[in-house]
Formats: sequence, structure tokens, C-alpha cells
Amino acid sequence: MRLINVDTYEIEMFMGDAVPEYSILSHTWDRQEVTLQDMQDLDLAATKKGFRKIEYCCRQAKADGWQFAWVDTCCIDKTSSAELSEAINSMYRWYSNAMSCYAYLVDTEVRSTQEFLELLVPTAKGKRFLPRWFSRGWTLQELIAPFDLQFFTVDWKCIGSKRALKGALSAVTGIPASVLDHSKDVYSWPVASRMRWASMRSTTRSEDLAYCLMGIFNVHLPLLYGEGHRAFIRLQEEILKTTNDHTLFIWGLLSEARAPTSSYIVSELARSPVYGPR
Repeated sequence: MRLINVDTYEIEMFMGDAVPEYSILSHTWDRQEVTLQDMQDLDLAATKKGFRKIEYCCRQAKADGWQFAWVDTCCIDKTSSAELSEAINSMYRWYSNAMSCYAYLVDTEVRSTQEFLELLVPTAKGKRFLPRWFSRGWTLQELIAPFDLQFFTVDWKCIGSKRALKGALSAVTGIPASVLDHSKDVYSWPVASRMRWASMRSTTRSEDLAYCLMGIFNVHLPLLYGEGHRAFIRLQEEILKTTNDHTLFIWGLLSEARAPTSSYIVSELARSPVYGPR
């Protein structure tokens, strides 16, 4: 596991039990992200837009007492398919093991926790603004896995923690508060429920709709970019190998987004978490 030294910004490699305590960043990708190769020349890395959140993360980690931080953009060698596959299969565990997780909401400018809550809760006209972070597939596991998660605005102002905001977050995401505060194990929830949590989220690549959910279902898959929706079929097949919970076949029928006339049970596997079996 590669980690950033928050004092020197050098990337250091740790193996097995030698991995030290670390904080971790949760964010949405944008243009000009900083890669592992970029970090070999900090002057060059600092010219990229994505370096700002790396700095924010490292400064916060240091303030919180952690010597190391992990940021996916620059702590994975994406030129190595083997390393990328290992990292994605380990992602849920890495977020779960982090001492602190910082959710960076780059499109959010508020001054207080109350203003943040007002963004999340629908207005009288039924309208609300949800940061992009809440609609992305990868950030689902990044919301659930860490024990300690704090939200930060675009200018890195802390606007609350997952535990303090669990009621509003549950209403927004459909994830029970008991999962968010870790009083109930995520794996104790039916497969159908966990699939519903992902149904309103999206990824840039269709394969990632499956890969981003591996940790939520405690399964592992080889990465085969180019297979399209077949990846989600493989995910479901792997889930069926590891559990006797067959709500996988009906979760789509339980979704509020499903047409009310869909009241029958079918056994066909879904092509994505958005629609469910049909």
C-alpha cells in the first residue's frame, strides 16, 4: 500500500502488517488529477488542479495526528493493471481501516453545518442541491466503510461528521442510520437492500458499476475493462456463490423507482444496479 508522508509529500510503500495508521481522502475525480508519476516532481504536481485537495488532505491528517495519508489519484500506479486490480479489490478494506476519512465536496460552498443540512433536505417546492459526491458509484463504499468520516467544503471547511449527520444522510442515500454509525454490520443487510443503495448512483465507465460494489458485498473480481455490462453480471454471479440470500433476484421489484405494475418475481440477473432484474 502506497501512502503519502504528510511532511515530505513523498510516496512510501508499506506491506502487510507494516502499514501505519493513516487518513484517507474521498472525492470525485475531475480534470488535472495528480498521478503517482507526477508526485516524483512536486513542482510539476503543484501546477495541477488536483494537487490542492492532496494538500488539504495532508494538512488535515497532520493536524489530526497522522503521519500518512492515502489519495487514490496518486497512491496507485495505474500504469500497472495488476496493481490497479489489487487496489480496487482492496479499496473497501483500506477505507474501513483508515483512522479518518475526509469527504471533499468540491462543488459545495456553505458556511455551517446547518447550511449543509439545508442543501440536503428538500425545500417546500421539493427541490434540493445534492453535491456530486452523493451521486457517484465509488463514493458509496467511501461513505459506508470508514468509522470516522468528516465532510469538507470546496475551501476545506469542516461542515459535519457522518455520525452527527446520520439522520439526514440516511434520508438522502437510503442507507439506514445503523449502517452509517456502524451499530449494525453492513453485511447483515439483505443483498436487495444493498443493491438499492447503489441504484441512484453512476460511474463514468460501465464496468465500474460492478467494481465499485465489490466491497459492499464482500466479493472479489478480476478487472476486465472493455466487458461493459458483463461486469455487473459477474458481480451478481459471485454474490450468489457466497450467500444464500436470493433477494438479489427481487431487489429491483422493491425499489420505489420501479414501475408499480412490476409485481412479479423473475430470476434474470440485472445489467446494472439502476434497473434491477427484469
